[in-house]
Amino acid sequence: MLLIPAIDLKDGQCVRLRQGRMDDTTVFSSNPVDVAQRWVDAGARRLHLVDLNGAFEGKPVNGEVVRAVAAKFPHIPVQIGGGIRDAATVAAYLEAGVQFCIIGTKAVQEPQFVVNLCQQFPQHIIVGIDAKNGMVATDGWAEVSRVSAIDLAKQFEQAGVSAIVYTDIARDGMMQGVNVEETARLAESISIPVIASGGVTNMDDIKALLTVENKGVMGTILGRSIYEGTIDLAEAQRFVDKVS
Repeated sequence: MLLIPAIDLKDGQCVRLRQGRMDDTTVFSSNPVDVAQRWVDAGARRLHLVDLNGAFEGKPVNGEVVRAVAAKFPHIPVQIGGGIRDAATVAAYLEAGVQFCIIGTKAVQEPQFVVNLCQQFPQHIIVGIDAKNGMVATDGWAEVSRVSAIDLAKQFEQAGVSAIVYTDIARDGMMQGVNVEETARLAESISIPVIASGGVTNMDDIKALLTVENKGVMGTILGRSIYEGTIDLAEAQRFVDKVS
C-alpha cells in the first residue's frame, strides 16, 4: 500500500485546512520544496500536491511551486490536483515532470472531459472524488452535488483512469479517523484502484486500510497526521512494507 504525503499549497506555502475551509488554515512551512524533501527522506514513494488557490479560482495558481517539486525529485511520482480545467494545463504539468493530474470539479460537471484526457494522456489521469454523506462535493468543497460518489466513479470504468482519490470531507483535517467502510464500498463497486484520503490519524487507521487493500484500496494520502506527528511516516512505511 502506498503512503502518500500531502503537500497542500496556498499562496506558495505548505498548509493544512480543516474540512476544506480556506479560512481555517494552519501554515506548516513557507518552503514546500523543503517539505517534499522531508517526506522523500522518510521514504515516500509518491507525493500528493494540491493547489488550493487553484481549486477555488479554477486555474493553476501555485504551478511554479509544483514545477519546482517535480524538478527536484524526478524519481518520485508527483500527483497534482486543484484548478485543472483544460488539456493545456495537464500538458504543461506533465511536461514539467508531474506524473499524474487529478481532475475533481470538472469530472463532475463534464465526465466526457476526463474520458478525452485519458485518451490524450493515457495513464496520467486520476479522478478526485470528494464526498459528504456519499454525495460528491465540488468547487473546493463549497458545493455539494446530487451525484453519488459511486455513480460518478462508475462513469470512468472504461476510460482508463489510473486511480480514484476518495476524500471524505467530513473527516478531512479533523483527525477523527478514516472512513474505511465508505472507502472499501467504493473500491468494491469499481475496477479502478482507490486512494483513501481524509481523517487518517494514526497507525490504527493505516492498519484498518490494510485490511481492505485486497478490495482495491491501493494507498492513502497522509496530511495533518504526519505534520503534527501522530504518524511517523518512515516508521509507517516500514510497517506497511513488512505486512503489505
